[in-house]
Amino acid sequence: MRYAVVNLGCKVNRVESDSFERALSAAGAVPGSLEAADLVVVNTCAVTAEAEKKTRKTVRRAVRASKGAVLVTGCSAVLHEDVYRAMGQRVSVVAKGQVEAEVSRIARELAEASRDVGDVVSDGAFAEKPDPSRAGDFAQRARVGVKVQDGCDNACSYCVIHVARGPACSVPADTVEADCRRLMEAGVREIVLTGINLGTYRQQSESGALGLHDLLERLLALADALPVPEDGAPTCRFRLSSIEPGDLSDALVALVARQDGRICRHLHLPLQAGSSKVLAEMNRSYTAEEYLQVVRSAREAVPQLSLTTDIIVGFPGETETDFQQTMDLARACRFSRIHVFPYSRREGTPAAERADQVDEAVKADRARRLRALAAKLSAADRAERAGAREWALVEVPGEAMTESYHGVSAPEGSQVGQLVRVTL
Repeated sequence: MRYAVVNLGCKVNRVESDSFERALSAAGAVPGSLEAADLVVVNTCAVTAEAEKKTRKTVRRAVRASKGAVLVTGCSAVLHEDVYRAMGQRVSVVAKGQVEAEVSRIARELAEASRDVGDVVSDGAFAEKPDPSRAGDFAQRARVGVKVQDGCDNACSYCVIHVARGPACSVPADTVEADCRRLMEAGVREIVLTGINLGTYRQQSESGALGLHDLLERLLALADALPVPEDGAPTCRFRLSSIEPGDLSDALVALVARQDGRICRHLHLPLQAGSSKVLAEMNRSYTAEEYLQVVRSAREAVPQLSLTTDIIVGFPGETETDFQQTMDLARACRFSRIHVFPYSRREGTPAAERADQVDEAVKADRARRLRALAAKLSAADRAERAGAREWALVEVPGEAMTESYHGVSAPEGSQVGQLVRVTL
C-alpha cells in the first residue's frame, strides 16, 4: 500500500498527521507521491477563509492526481463535510479519532487484493519505509511536537475552531510521558508541547489536579533519567507552542525561570489586538493593560524571555485609533516576532454578522504597517541579544534555531537534530 499524507494548518495538525503516518507504517504502507498513492489523507484547516480555500484546492488536487482513496479529516472537514463528500466518490470524510481505524481497514482490503495479482514491485518513486524508532518520526524533523491538549472552551467572536474541535480536553499525563520518552530515547533534542488551548491542561491524579507546570516537571524528570550528552547540551529541551495570557500562571513562569533553558525561555502569547475596546468585542478575556502586566511580570521573572504573538488587524469596527493602540502595545511588549492576520470573516461567528466590516484595502494597509513594525522589533530583539550564548537546534544542514527563536547559521560539521552552542 502506498500513501501520501498532506498536512495543512497548525502545529496540532502536524502532530496528528504524524500519528496518521505511524498508523500507515504499522499497516505496512510506504510513503510517496500523490500520483501513485493508493491512499491520500488530507488533514484540513479552517482557521481563516484563506486556509479553507487552500484546503479545498488541495483536496481537489488530490482527487485529480491520485487514483486511490482520499480521506479528508480535520477542522474544515468537520465544518463542511458535505462540501468534501461532493468532490468525488473516492472521497471519505473521517473524524480524526477514526482515521487510524479507517487506514487499517483500507490497508487490509488492499493487502487482500494484492494477493490476487502478486507482489507489487517498487517503481522507485517512493522513499524507503521510515524507521519508527528514528528521531523525528516520519517527517524526519529535528523538532517534534507532542499533543497534550485539544479543544477550546473559549468562544472568541471571530473564531470557528472551538466549534470544529469541541470542548477542551487533556491527554493523560502517562500517555504524554510515554510519547516523550519514546522520542527522547530516539534522540530527539527538542519537544514542543502543543494544544489548541495549551494553558488549560488539567489532569486529576492521586495527589490532586495536575496543571501544565506539573506535567513539565514530570517530563523534566524523564529527561534527567537519560544519560547526559557528551557535548554538555540538555538531554532534551521543551518548548511551549502557544499559551493564552490568562493561563500563564506564576508557577509556570517560575518553572521556566529556574530551568536554565531546559524549558525554552520563549513564550508565544496571542494578543490579537492592542485596543481594550476591540478585545472586548472579540470576547477575549483580558484588557490591553492586563496583557501588558502579564508581559512585564514574565520579563521580570525571566529576563532572557523572547516573546512572540498573534495579532488580527481589521476586526469589524476597528478604527485607526484602535490600530494605533495595537502598534503602541506591540512596541511596549517588544515582541521578537509577530504573526499578522488580516481579519477573516468566518461564517457562523458573531463577528461575521456585524455591519461595520473594515474595507479590504484598509486591512491590507494595516497589515503592511504592522509587519514593518514587527521586522523592526525582531531586529531590535536580536540586537539586544548580541554576544549572548544560547543552545540552538540544528533543523536543516547549516541552519539552527536558538532558544529565543532566532535563526542562526549552524557550526560547520554539526548534524541535524543536534543542540549546538552559538553566540548571537
